[in-house]
Amino acid sequence: MPLYKLETYDPNYRETFGGDDVRTLHLYTEGGVEVGAVDDVLVDDNGRFRYLVIDTSLDSVGKKILLPIGLARINYPAKCVYVDGLSKQQVEQLPEYQEHIIVDEEFEEKVRNVYRSPISSINYSRENYTYEQEPSLYGLNQQYHQTLRLYEERLIADKHRIKTGEVAVGKHIETETARVRVPIQKERIVIDRVQATATSTVVDPNEIKFQEGEVARIEVYQETPEIHKETFVREEVRVRKMVDRDMVEAEDIIRREELDINTSGDFNLREHGVGSDQSS
Repeated sequence: MPLYKLETYDPNYRETFGGDDVRTLHLYTEGGVEVGAVDDVLVDDNGRFRYLVIDTSLDSVGKKILLPIGLARINYPAKCVYVDGLSKQQVEQLPEYQEHIIVDEEFEEKVRNVYRSPISSINYSRENYTYEQEPSLYGLNQQYHQTLRLYEERLIADKHRIKTGEVAVGKHIETETARVRVPIQKERIVIDRVQATATSTVVDPNEIKFQEGEVARIEVYQETPEIHKETFVREEVRVRKMVDRDMVEAEDIIRREELDINTSGDFNLREHGVGSDQSS
């Protein structure tokens, strides 16, 4: 069965469980000797506490070890954890726990073998092993291990995109008749006959040359229009999207469980973070 660090199993475990944080508690022997502090907690798939990760401080020995939860008594009012007879020899024999390692069955067996009683006659099968087979290591029958989970509902807001429409931008051709005026020139011949001014003057016969045929040639021109079409950019159209933002509010009725405490007898009751130890 895979094990998870408490914060990996539930990143918001403090808000979920409430109460004191077990990772802030110090570890003491039954005689009141401080032997370390709780560095982390390993839980199973159901969120049950299986091991406390202890940062030990016994003399010159200093390493992180795993303490089965059944050997610890968490006392939240006293803000400490008690352990029955954790010796320096056991700490030295325990495999060192490091952040990057995976706690598999082989690693757990090494831990359990250190804590098991030498006179134990139970035949533990690693293939079919369950934590319930060893209540001395994993059983939670102490008063401070009793856990009652209180649940509450929360409104979770999410959003997704849906297509609400589509805009297609294209173009088509429209035709119209265009007119243009071009001035042109045409040449023509004008022949004028006028009265001779020297009708009384005698012309020398030797200078007279009578002949037939063309006497003068004049070329006549005219302009003709040349009409053609050219294309120019008339207008540019740019297409883009803009995002309009709005706020949508929703409300619903949510439920939350509250703790009812019924007492009998004459004693002082002080309420602490019920639910912070999710080990039962």
